Amino acid sequence: MNETHRDRDPEGRARNARPRDGLGRPLPYGTPGVERQPEGVVRTPEETVREAQRLLDAGMPFHAHEVFEDAWKSGPEPERDLWRGLAQLAVGLTHSARGNTEGGARLLRRGAVAISGYRDADPYGIGVGSLITWAEELAGRVEASPQPVDAAGEAPRLRH
Repeated sequence: MNETHRDRDPEGRARNARPRDGLGRPLPYGTPGVERQPEGVVRTPEETVREAQRLLDAGMPFHAHEVFEDAWKSGPEPERDLWRGLAQLAVGLTHSARGNTEGGARLLRRGAVAISGYRDADPYGIGVGSLITWAEELAGRVEASPQPVDAAGEAPRLRH
């Protein structure tokens, strides 16, 4: 019988321990990588936006997605679409920076639709209308060019 080794976290759940680059791509074991975001961190909305913006500005949208995912999973039900949509925008930027133009454009548009219900409220100072415009514009550009985008250079401003 051929047994496959699986990395496990301290609770025994399958968790890939390979190092990752700034776009979340796995690197060979033993290669220095970017520190992964801890999972399951409960932050205030302000802390979430601040940390995600820091990661986006650093060209690490995959890691920003993980911050938004924590907010999506731990936040109140009425805000779940907001945080999920922001996570999708970050993943869309991740795919676009990796050169996956089709997946990047699809996720950028899906995220824009998910946050559209918050356009008039701009919760926590998040410029929802500006983010929707950014996502739609970037989705069009990545579809028009097969070249990966610069994640840091294309990072959106989350707040006005």
